[in-house]
Amino acid sequence: MAEAIAELEKIVSEELGKGVQSWAEAPLRSGNEVELPEWYQEFRDQNWKSFCDLPNHGRTDEAWRFSNLKLSKFSGLHLASALDDDQAQALVERSTGAGKNSARIVFVNNVLVAQELDGLPDGVVCLSMNEALAKHGDKVRESFMKEEAQLGGKKFAALHGSGELSGVFIYVPDGVKVEQPVEVFHWLGGENNNVILPHTLIVTGADAEVSLVDHYRSIDDKSTGLSLGMSDIVTGENSRVNYLGVQRLNTGSKQVQIGSTKVGKGVTVKTALVNLGAAWVRNENISRMTGAGSRSDMLSLNLATGADEVDQRTKQLHEVENTESDLFYKNALYDKSRTIFDGLILVKSGAHHTDAFQTCRNLLNSEEAEANSMPGLEIDADQVRCSHGSTAGPIDTEQLFYCAARGIPKEAARKLISFGFLHDVIERLDGDVLKGLVNSELEAAFSKMVG
Repeated sequence: MAEAIAELEKIVSEELGKGVQSWAEAPLRSGNEVELPEWYQEFRDQNWKSFCDLPNHGRTDEAWRFSNLKLSKFSGLHLASALDDDQAQALVERSTGAGKNSARIVFVNNVLVAQELDGLPDGVVCLSMNEALAKHGDKVRESFMKEEAQLGGKKFAALHGSGELSGVFIYVPDGVKVEQPVEVFHWLGGENNNVILPHTLIVTGADAEVSLVDHYRSIDDKSTGLSLGMSDIVTGENSRVNYLGVQRLNTGSKQVQIGSTKVGKGVTVKTALVNLGAAWVRNENISRMTGAGSRSDMLSLNLATGADEVDQRTKQLHEVENTESDLFYKNALYDKSRTIFDGLILVKSGAHHTDAFQTCRNLLNSEEAEANSMPGLEIDADQVRCSHGSTAGPIDTEQLFYCAARGIPKEAARKLISFGFLHDVIERLDGDVLKGLVNSELEAAFSKMVG
């Protein structure tokens, strides 16, 4: 096996894979020692091989149109090194978010360092991915990485699947409601080129309800790194799921986040991504409406500054009749930042009475900022209501004049107007706890940016 792995390492792509060790062979480290099932070990080996065999994305790939390909190339990557106990404990104390939660789990450089699960109802399973694989391997296997990465990140997904994962598996049985959100913190840093591999797997039974928040944060302001994460959401009939990802990594770090959601009969799912940091962000999200009466809301709020690039690709896939989806993305851009949005509403044959919307709005606070939007429709059914739209433009001069007339400095006025522009997304979140969390994070980001 070692010889085979060594041979595979020789053929890893020079651009994306240069310097990446064989994570499929890497030993588990302190805090993660469990006996993983045989099928999962084979799964990791297969993904490592796929990563080595898959070609790099290039300029002619439609799924990477408008992307700055230099930002998506990596070298010298290595699994993040564990910190000592005192450093890890200090980060646990800094792991605050919503204020109210049913559970709090903290990972530092891919290692589980703290978990508080006392607020969860009886019957709910909430475990780190490694522990879940060891104790509930069959249950995890039913839903784990079943959806193929279709939006350009297949090579990233294979690299993720080959490695030692952090993150959580949460199962909510029939009829159980988790009142407060589950919060998971992922800390990255300490040295350059560190990589963490967070994975969130949410599975619900019928008539269940749960909210989960993933926080992505940097240990310090200097070290560079990559958060290469994935999420899977699989729902039972008439359940309700809220998923929120809040990313505020430092300006030297990057994030790839690939998500898939399966929305069953009578199910409502809201997924929201908040990007307030990182030099380069690549979000890919697919939502599949697989049961009548299902609804998916896909939300995103992004504040881009400096030379940041936020690249988002989405698909709203309606497979049966009588389903709904609504995508609402908003971006506030400053300096030389860029955003890319490529979204598709796909209504399959027979998926009549589909109701689907897609909206992307961009607010440009600089003449050098750039917004690229490519909304799309593909409809193979009758009696549907589908629409899409995208806008990009500067702040209305009358709004700036209104603020100036009341003694508000220009940059502060831009902050106020941009905050109000993005706040529309916050209002669509479920519950005061999630709204308050994102509101606080956005206020902090603007305060830091404006001074």
